[in-house]
Amino acid sequence: MEKIVVDTSIIIDGEITKLIESGTLSDCEIIIPMAVLDELQAQASQSKDYGFVGLEEIKKIRDFAQKNNIILRFEGERPSMDDIKLARHGRIDAIIKDIAKKNGATFYTADYVQALVAQAEGVKTSYSKPQVKVADLEFEKYFDRDTMSVHLKEGARPVAKRGRPGNFSLVEIEDKILEKEYLEGITTEILEASRVNRTGVIEISKPGALVVQFQDFRVVITHRPFSSSYEITITHPIVKLSLEQYNISEKLMQRLSEGAEGILVAGAPGSGKSTLASSLADYYSKKGKIVKTIESPRDLQVNEKITQYTQLDGSFENAADILLLVRPDYTIFDEVRRYHDFRVFSDLRLAGVGMVGVVHANAPLDAIQRFIGKVELGMIPHILDTVVYIKAGQISKVYELEFKVKVPTGMTEQDLARPVIEVRNFESHALEYEIYTYGEENIVIPISKEAKSGGIERLAESKIKDVIRRFDSDAEIEILSNNSVRVKVDKDSIPSLIGRGGSTINELEKNLGIHIDVEPKIESDRKDEWFEMSESGNNIILELDENKSGMDADIYIRDKHLLSTRVGKRGRIIIAKRSSSGKRMINAVMSKEDIKVTVHD
Repeated sequence: MEKIVVDTSIIIDGEITKLIESGTLSDCEIIIPMAVLDELQAQASQSKDYGFVGLEEIKKIRDFAQKNNIILRFEGERPSMDDIKLARHGRIDAIIKDIAKKNGATFYTADYVQALVAQAEGVKTSYSKPQVKVADLEFEKYFDRDTMSVHLKEGARPVAKRGRPGNFSLVEIEDKILEKEYLEGITTEILEASRVNRTGVIEISKPGALVVQFQDFRVVITHRPFSSSYEITITHPIVKLSLEQYNISEKLMQRLSEGAEGILVAGAPGSGKSTLASSLADYYSKKGKIVKTIESPRDLQVNEKITQYTQLDGSFENAADILLLVRPDYTIFDEVRRYHDFRVFSDLRLAGVGMVGVVHANAPLDAIQRFIGKVELGMIPHILDTVVYIKAGQISKVYELEFKVKVPTGMTEQDLARPVIEVRNFESHALEYEIYTYGEENIVIPISKEAKSGGIERLAESKIKDVIRRFDSDAEIEILSNNSVRVKVDKDSIPSLIGRGGSTINELEKNLGIHIDVEPKIESDRKDEWFEMSESGNNIILELDENKSGMDADIYIRDKHLLSTRVGKRGRIIIAKRSSSGKRMINAVMSKEDIKVTVHD
């Protein structure tokens, strides 16, 4: 009776069951080494698809063996820990070949290298080249030229996103419920085609999750224990644009060509960020620059001159070490998400490499804020100089960053000058945001037209006060908008301000050209104390007269009670910046709100 020893590759490929079904193998003894069984069990325990496929094949071999007068048995020692550690160096393969030698058996394999080694050692070998479908795979029937992604889920109908970035719809492809076995067949097809013709590569393999880049399709496969059911999501780029095809102004094109070296491409998922990043990569490559990418998975559509790198030994930091040795002019960093990704991006940029980063963000400013806390605030303008926000596949907004030392907008005291990051609209150069440190807090302030015209507002307030002062010398004026104010006066002054039938207030509104709301001032018998405010470390310090030490104090912001406390030694009130009261005090100072302190026994 002929003896046959099989290895892992030919079991997974299903070639043995095919040979038995066709009658090619019968009246023989099939020996499965224990090393093969242990290897498949280990893969299945880690929820890897190959392990489950191989174990199912062994079950089929056992069923067929009983019907075809075939003896099936397992032989050999289980691999030791040293054998497992040396598995990638061929130790397990050697164990399997030794069993074939010992039994004088024919060694069946679907691994070409294994077959060559066995033949070199004088082992009778049968190499079975796997018949793998490498074109017109099952999943490809779901795609047409308008399909962005296909979503296949166990127990649900197949659906697809069709259209263009920013203008797509989710449509049902077929009126049938998908079964797990069908999805597993699609997975096997993709994996086998990737292995045989080397047009695909496994980017991520975790228990319950597999990411494969097959040609220009990104395939994400999830199942238990990671997901509740078997699911395959396949995305495919439908648009490849050159940079010239975007609606880019001459000013921005010059910036990208000559001045920008720390670029962020931001946008929501599916907005077209990676498409623009690919266009920038090709643009710089055609200009004679050395361009590399670091991405996981490697799905950017770039020309053949550009080398695409992924994580090295599970880390982008290791990949960055190699990148510095190959000395690229520009590096495209696709999907900057994790904490270490921001650090790698920053390190490469500060090392002099031109960087283009792709970041998920719902607004242009969000992309910049994601760097806050991950790198020092003052380093951000040296890392980023241009932020391009993509919406519906087009450039929606562009920011440029500038670093200055100045008094922040809205403040007046010169001793409050500090380093400030100005975020400006690139096309108009209008200042839209300021980012700086106040105490130990990072502050992001939108700069409105009203804030920048604060001096004009104060002149208007002074003019209104001059008019109202003849009715109440201590009137309070609050500007609500460009054509509306609120006036607070003593209750006794209201009749004269309003006038008979509203004649006086109407005349004032006509002369000033604004609407005036009149309210009585809140009666209070409290006496506001003089104080000076300063900051020290993690605290805000209010300094009153020393003779107030030991007295109770109340602090008000815009006449609203903030907290009650006690005046400490040397007339000091100390408030922690990180407390809710401290944060409210900081906001009050920033927005120039009225702060008052009263003391009592």
